Order: sequence, then C-alpha cells, then structure tokens
Amino acid sequence: MTGILIAAAVVGAVGILIGVFLGVSGEKFKVEVDERENLIREQLPGNNCGGCGYAGCDACAKAIVEGKAKVNACAGCSDENVAVISSIMGVEAEAAQKRVAYAKCSGTCDKAKNNYTYIGVEDCKIAAQMQGGGPKTCTYGCLGFGNCKKVCPCDAITIVNGVPVVDDNKCIGCGSCVLACPRQVMAIRPVKKRTVAVECNSQDKGKAVIDACASGCIGCTLCVKECPFEAITMNGNIPVIDYDKCRGCGKCALKCPKKVIRLIQA
Repeated sequence: MTGILIAAAVVGAVGILIGVFLGVSGEKFKVEVDERENLIREQLPGNNCGGCGYAGCDACAKAIVEGKAKVNACAGCSDENVAVISSIMGVEAEAAQKRVAYAKCSGTCDKAKNNYTYIGVEDCKIAAQMQGGGPKTCTYGCLGFGNCKKVCPCDAITIVNGVPVVDDNKCIGCGSCVLACPRQVMAIRPVKKRTVAVECNSQDKGKAVIDACASGCIGCTLCVKECPFEAITMNGNIPVIDYDKCRGCGKCALKCPKKVIRLIQA
C-alpha cells in the first residue's frame, strides 16, 4: 500500500511539474495574434473554399490585416460584411461586385454526341483520361459527371441533362468549380441586371463543331460585328465577352445562329 501511495505521489508531482512547464513555455513562446484577425474572421462565411487565393478563411483574414489582400477579397461576403471589415481596417468600404459561376457549355445529352458509352468511375478527371479524351465527341465540352458540383461549398450547382446549372442566388463566385473542371468549362462572370454568357467552349471549326454538338459555336463572328459596344472579341473560334463594356443589349444573342450566346436578366 505504501508503494502505491508513493507511486501516486510521484506521478502527481511529475504531472504538476509538466503542467507548470507547459504553462510557462506557452506564455513565453506564444505567437501574438493581431486582434483584428479574429474580428475579421467573424465576418467571413467560413466556407474555406479558397476562392480568395488563400488557404481558408483564417489565412484570408491574416492577409487582409497584413495588407496582402483587399478588404473585399472574399467573394462570399455581403456588402454589410465588407463594410464591417473596412471599418476594422480603418479604410473606406469597397463594395464588391457579386460574381457567379456559369458553364461554358450547352451540350446537353440530347444535343452533344458521344463516340462511345462510358462505363466507369463517374469522375470528370478520370473520364477525360479515357480514349479520345472521354466519351463525348466534343473534346472541349462538359463531361457531365459533376466534379464542379462535388466541390461547390454552397450547393449551388446541379447537373441537369448532362451539364451544370448554377443557382445564382446560392453561388458566391469562389471559383472552386473552375479549378475542379478538367476541361475549363466553368467560368466566372459578374452579376448585372442584363448581361450575356457564351455557352460553348469548343475551339474546333465549323464542320467539326456541327458534327459533335447541335449547339456548338461555329465561329462565324456575327456577334462581334453586331455588338455596338465592341464588347466581344474572338479567342480562337470562341467569342469572349468584356463585361466592363457589355451593356446587356442582347443583340449578339439575337444574331447568333446557333443560340450559343444567352441573354441573362437578373
């Protein structure tokens, strides 16, 4: 019994010494954290999506405090959140332009042709490594297995008839889906009352596009010629919208013979 009591006393004493040592060490070597980081972190949504370019919300808050990121660096923050962050940092509030993702592909199951039937893991990156770059005849279009949907932190993407559909009310424009897509089908656009989006990603020329998909861009450049604001240029065979110039008149959408350009009204 005496031995047990001695052992217990020794263990207890060692525990106390270790506790004191850890307490002193923690106080001596602790890393000072700017209180503003915690206050800013409270204003961030906590999705840790990485859309700001930093490894999560903690890193984003730290970058804002250190002046490496703007106060509106987080696409998921509301104007109210940005105003609070601006106040914490002592700068003028910068209203962020809401941005959302969209799919540069309208090749639904009934429009896009397949070279073969794919039976395997339903993963876009894996399917893209198969013969011919995947089952679809178009090697630029959406594969439809939903890698974008899987990584979306806001559950804003659904796969409808083989292509992604984005819920603008849920999407925060973080860009996670853009990074996840092996074919760069997903892109980001600003939210405006009226604007347009090009829903094709193919760099193939006319006949090859028509043979692969009923709704592919044939690169006719009629949209470029029709735009009164010079907001459209061609990147290879695909029109690109300059959203700073676009006024959402919709003339390009009306002129497009393949209806690849869609008019969007918020």
